[in-house]
Formats: sequence, structure tokens, C-alpha cells
Amino acid sequence: MTKVALISMTRAYAAELAAKKIRVNALLPGLTETKFAGALFDNKEIYDHAIQKIPMKRHAAPEEMAGAVLYLVSEVSSYTTGTMITCDGGGLI
Repeated sequence: MTKVALISMTRAYAAELAAKKIRVNALLPGLTETKFAGALFDNKEIYDHAIQKIPMKRHAAPEEMAGAVLYLVSEVSSYTTGTMITCDGGGLI
């Protein structure tokens, strides 16, 4: 699924389910060292090219997404729905 599809789906479900007190939000991670992204990490040329587009000049570890996820699943986000939290080292800047 593309991030554009995820954003559209998050907004649509959030609007549809808000009256039922169901919150729908999304985490949009940048380059993160996971099995899914393994091909990028295995090819130094592709990896170096990807890192140059990230202002922090590094990739994320999976645990760096934990704070954003913790916020979304906690009661402190009780008024948050239809929101995308981007954790990408500044990649969208």
C-alpha cells in the first residue's frame, strides 16, 4: 500500500467512525531498518542515495517509532483522529 492510499484511507475511516468514538490515525515512517526495507540496506549505492534525501542523514531504528505509536494508543490522544504522524528524519521538509 502506498502512503497516499494510507492517508486517504485514514481520513475516510476517521470521518466515518468518529461518531462511534473510534479513532483512526496513521504512522508514516521514513527509512527504517526493517526486514521489509532490507533491499535498500543491502545495496550501498541505493542506501547512500536514500540517506542523502534525509536531512538527519541517517535511517531510523524500529524502536524510534515507539513514542509516536505510544501517543496514538494512549488516552492523551483522545481528541486525535484522522491524523498522520510522520517520523522520517525530516524527509518531507
